[in-house]
Amino acid sequence: MANPVIAIVGRPNVGKSTFFNKVIGRKISITENRPGVTRDRITADTEWRGRPFTLIDTGGIELRSEDTMWRQIAVQAQVAVDTADVILFFTDAREGLTSSDYDVAELLRKCGKPVVLVVNKVDDYSPEKLFEFYSLGLGEPYAVSAEHSRGIGDVLDQASEFFERRESAVDATLKIAVVGKPNAGKSSLVNRLLGQERTIVTPIAGTTRDAVDTRFERDGKEYTLIDTAGIRRKRSVEDDVEYYSVLRAFDAVRRADVALLVVDAGEGLTEQDVKIAGYVHEQGKPIIVVMNKWDTIEKDTYTVQKFETKLKEDLKFMDYFKSVYISAKTGQRTEKLIPLAEEAYAHAGFRVPTGELNDLLIGAMRVSEPPSYNGRRMKLFYASQVAVRPPLFALVVNDETLLHFSYQRYLENVIRGAYDFSGTPVRIQVRGKKEQS
Repeated sequence: MANPVIAIVGRPNVGKSTFFNKVIGRKISITENRPGVTRDRITADTEWRGRPFTLIDTGGIELRSEDTMWRQIAVQAQVAVDTADVILFFTDAREGLTSSDYDVAELLRKCGKPVVLVVNKVDDYSPEKLFEFYSLGLGEPYAVSAEHSRGIGDVLDQASEFFERRESAVDATLKIAVVGKPNAGKSSLVNRLLGQERTIVTPIAGTTRDAVDTRFERDGKEYTLIDTAGIRRKRSVEDDVEYYSVLRAFDAVRRADVALLVVDAGEGLTEQDVKIAGYVHEQGKPIIVVMNKWDTIEKDTYTVQKFETKLKEDLKFMDYFKSVYISAKTGQRTEKLIPLAEEAYAHAGFRVPTGELNDLLIGAMRVSEPPSYNGRRMKLFYASQVAVRPPLFALVVNDETLLHFSYQRYLENVIRGAYDFSGTPVRIQVRGKKEQS
């Protein structure tokens, strides 16, 4: 399951970026005493009391402004609100409430997300300073001085309580994100899988602007299908609406369990398709490469083999992928997609018993020893699988710097040769431990 997400929102210059930097522990957001400095979403992963989460800093929201920059910042902040699990609404105790605060509060009341009301710049606390903030109708205000690191823990404690409620009510369906370039046939495929016209389908690239979740049932099991906007190259993103649609598509990958990368078979795998696959890989998600519009391809006995060879060459950094050749238009082989997604998800959740893993890797290192550097060779003390989705294997060795990338790849291939992890990435983490003298 993806980390819960906290978004920091509010009007300009209320101390959002200062709070962000204090929580993260380093200066990522630019902080200046003037509005409009933070224009884009800035994200970082961190933890509180052992609980990991993702924190998003946003530019200030000025909903009534006609200025183009402020409109862009407001849309960007709305994206953060859409993708967040908990929202920290920042206000300013020194300036008091403004019409912009009431505008943002109204927006947040409609979003249906948990909101923690934060009153920042409270240097000398007294209950009277918080009274007016109750009028926002968002519950109890929390007094904070981000600059002096006061009250931050109370805010994060409250956000953590919302995390627990989120996890207890988590959607247990298998979530499948359908991603790819514009006009590759994603929406047509979604409609084919759903068996009804749930999304708009036109031959015009860029029709789907948002990530659309649809729950459906197949053979007694429930699934959630996420149809996303086409992901173009950055220089091809022509307007702000499309830019934010692409951001939502990436967020959809993060919260999905499996990704279907839809490729136009007539065009073949392009550089942009490879970049999208790379993003899915970085997020640690299982992936199915779906070669769509297969009905338009002239074929002979070796056509599939030629396509597979090209795919493996272009996606050699993630040669674990599963592939299927379909036509969303005719329905050819689309019935294979859900079982393939189920299979890849199951592989991502498989655990290798610790004893078996150690025997396997020690045997592999006897067959092919690690390379020697300056007369020293890596020794394996212990190995265990410490996580799933994606599978993560921790190796305790004498010196982690002695593990070359090529040998790490060898060990990954050994694991994959012994266990079926097809469709899912595998991670190997190395930790050094000094030998006992």
